[in-house]
Amino acid sequence: MPTANPTPALEPTPGRTPEQALRALGLTLPEPAAPLAAYVPVVVAGGFAYVSGQGPVAGGAAVAIGHLGAEVTPEQGYQAARVAGINVLAQLKAALGSLDRVARVVKLTVMVASTPDFTGHPGVANGASELLAQVFGEAGRHARSAFGVAALPLGWPVEVDAIVQLA
Repeated sequence: MPTANPTPALEPTPGRTPEQALRALGLTLPEPAAPLAAYVPVVVAGGFAYVSGQGPVAGGAAVAIGHLGAEVTPEQGYQAARVAGINVLAQLKAALGSLDRVARVVKLTVMVASTPDFTGHPGVANGASELLAQVFGEAGRHARSAFGVAALPLGWPVEVDAIVQLA
């Protein structure tokens, strides 16, 4: 069953920059998180930026811990995916210097730590997907995979990675 969007909608305004959209949403991008292991946060190659998986961390702590279908509700999962999406944007801005360099969000992968009987992965993933559409307008609408996994780093309920085309 899809999760209702608990975040107020913001229709993209033609001509609005991603930074202006973030301000309209009341969002400030955090400092990007350091990698947890032997990888880099973003690789820029061939006109694309590949963003490594980002977790739902805000203010130095996870906004939720556990599995969807057990300790984490679909609404909490949606918000956790949204926070992970904010962290994707923070990594992009740090790597590119400006979100204006994003021509299109091409693909998101949203991994959801869940119980075997949980089937609401698409609704949880909408937390990140809807955020990117709010920030980039039509260029933020993307292809996506959302699926359940047994566990994610640090007990996170979601992890989000992205591929974006550069202007």
